[in-house]
Amino acid sequence: MNSLQKNIALWLVIGLVFVLLYHMFSQPQNVQENIVFSDFIAYANKGQIKEVTIQGGHVTGTFNTGKHFKTFSPDDPTLIPLLKERGVKISAKPVEDSPWYMTILISWFPMLLLIGVWIFFMRQMQSGGGKAMAFGKSRARLMTDKTKKVTFADVAGIDEAKAELEEVIQFLKDPKKFTRLGGRIPKGLLLVGQPGTGKTLLARAIAGEADVPFLSISGSDFVEMFVGVGASRVRDLFTQGKKHAPCIIFIDEIDAVGRHRGAGLGGGHDEREQTLNQLLVEMDGFESNEGVILVSATNRPDVLDPALMRPGRFDRQVVVPLPDVKGREKIFEVHTRKTILDCDVDFSVIARGTPGFSGADIENLVNEAALYAARQNKDKVNMSDFEFAKDKVLMGAERKSMVISDEEKKNTAYHESGHALVAKLLPGSDPIHKVTIIPRGMALGVTQQLPIDEKHTYPRQYLLNNITILLGGRAAEELVLHDFTTGAGNDIERATNLARKMVCEWGMSDRMGPLSYGKKDEQIFLGREFVTHKDYSEETAKSIDAEITRIVTDCYNDAQKLLSDNIETLHRIAGALLEKEVLNTEELDQLIDGGRSAKKEATPENE
Repeated sequence: MNSLQKNIALWLVIGLVFVLLYHMFSQPQNVQENIVFSDFIAYANKGQIKEVTIQGGHVTGTFNTGKHFKTFSPDDPTLIPLLKERGVKISAKPVEDSPWYMTILISWFPMLLLIGVWIFFMRQMQSGGGKAMAFGKSRARLMTDKTKKVTFADVAGIDEAKAELEEVIQFLKDPKKFTRLGGRIPKGLLLVGQPGTGKTLLARAIAGEADVPFLSISGSDFVEMFVGVGASRVRDLFTQGKKHAPCIIFIDEIDAVGRHRGAGLGGGHDEREQTLNQLLVEMDGFESNEGVILVSATNRPDVLDPALMRPGRFDRQVVVPLPDVKGREKIFEVHTRKTILDCDVDFSVIARGTPGFSGADIENLVNEAALYAARQNKDKVNMSDFEFAKDKVLMGAERKSMVISDEEKKNTAYHESGHALVAKLLPGSDPIHKVTIIPRGMALGVTQQLPIDEKHTYPRQYLLNNITILLGGRAAEELVLHDFTTGAGNDIERATNLARKMVCEWGMSDRMGPLSYGKKDEQIFLGREFVTHKDYSEETAKSIDAEITRIVTDCYNDAQKLLSDNIETLHRIAGALLEKEVLNTEELDQLIDGGRSAKKEATPENE
């Protein structure tokens, strides 16, 4: 009998008991007047009594008026003759003893009912499943054979991380292979990586490959409004882990409970700190031979407590990086297993066009492509659908319904043409993917660049080129329109921040030298750089400001010179944008090469 059937049966029994009691105690009863025996004799002598019922010493009856009465009679032999003489109707009943169970029912039923209700609620409180008094129990979800397994075949693009975790799988399958030489398996594994890189998926794949129970919980599930609940849940979690050994305990987003102690607002009695202390004790409390391995994931390893990171607790940190080109290609293959693809789909091309994408980003792109193909009533997802999805993810959704005046559209066209032309003319800059004046996302127009290769470090000239490209839109507005618009606001902000980092953080200024200015005060409690200490003089601050101004101004002048030297090409690109609204890199190359060839043809004639 399941819990639903038990609850239904219980409430049926309670309902029947209440109905029975209602019928027992709600019987209509006649109101009887209690009179003394002498009055009863007097009423009988006067002939005012109609009928009586004698049951032992108890006498009940009715007056001539219809009013009921009752009294108690002693053993009087003259009573019956008197009543006969007065014509009273006499009924006699034997003395009935009330049954014992009725006595118990009447006297003890309320107490028994209260005890039963108390037992019912106590059982509800002691049982888990989100019921009352279950806040001290762990909320870890157990994934066993009944749930869908995830294996390493479902994880792609992070081969190095998978190789590090294979040792754990082999240990769970064959522990003696490692312990016979005196080694021990790491007690804890910390998966570190950016959001969406597949940390949680990797942990589930470990459990699927090792074929062991998998206890999953989030770091925020430990903290509750009640004091001491977090520590209690930690104890219960590790108790469950030991019962299901060998198993894997996975704590996702452990930075929610594992931050530096002493950084909160609650002092040493902060609930989060007490939970962390209990976690540290439990991680030291179980041995590696128990077969319980703790796996945690975070994207903020810098805010974790050092006591949590030491060997013996988290012995190994596994970095889960963003996938490279080959990794992205494999991830596309994994996420398109259930997608009906056309023969023209080339994952290598799509992978090269999606630099910096995580596994979650790629999954979202594949889903957007499938949804777009379904809206177009296609039978298969082809390459154009993936291109549409990529543009939507990178640049935002098109807002074709937005009403824009011709003047504003012209301004946007020259602004984006300035970005595109400067990017095409500067050597070493990222190639242009697409230029559009159709509003996308929050922007009126977008110039999208995609790098050819993965970049991990950026040279100085590359950064200067980026600043020049960012200022190309404003320079085009000044050259052609002889005015400025607010459309360059974000470009100026990004260019200024980039120049400031070049001077203050990366030491790329000849005047300021290879020094770092401004010590960052990391607010651990907030998890971000909140305050920057000014550890330099006022003269140095003036020099920093002057150097940032010089870098930005030089780049702006370079953009103006490039555009003024190629003003005809700028007009041509802007005209093409106003006509087509979208230009790809091939169309841009044709417009720029056409301008160069026309210029070469005009040069001999002038000479």
